[in-house]
Amino acid sequence: MKKIFLQILVGCSFIFLFSVQAFAHCEIPCGIYDDETRINIIKEHIVTVEKSMNQIIGLEKEEHHNSNQLVRWIMNKERHADEIQEIVTQYFMTQRIKLDTKNYEKKLGLLHQMLIYSMKCKQTTDLTNVTKLKELVNDFKALYFQNK
Repeated sequence: MKKIFLQILVGCSFIFLFSVQAFAHCEIPCGIYDDETRINIIKEHIVTVEKSMNQIIGLEKEEHHNSNQLVRWIMNKERHADEIQEIVTQYFMTQRIKLDTKNYEKKLGLLHQMLIYSMKCKQTTDLTNVTKLKELVNDFKALYFQNK
């Protein structure tokens, strides 16, 4: 019995140690980019964060709220805010905004603000953070696609 347990433990250790996390896009560079889709995915994540916040606010107002549902909505809000941060950093900041890009500082500034407001969305249920995040995405989109 100990031998089987040890084999399972060793097998699980190898899985955790040598597993590779898959990302939404590569850094090869493969040259396959769909910037418009990434912007739309960010917007979808923002809508999900907003819905999660509204659900959290509603559940917290209930006299006998369902703690399980509350935790699930909080985790959902966190996950989607993380996804926004992942796209902003790994897709746009790492791969798409080159050092010699026109309006480099403005684009970088907007992306950085998106990261900050995504973080604020994780920290609170203040819907003004969602509103600001929506504005920033629209501002970034307008600047990013300005000459395309």
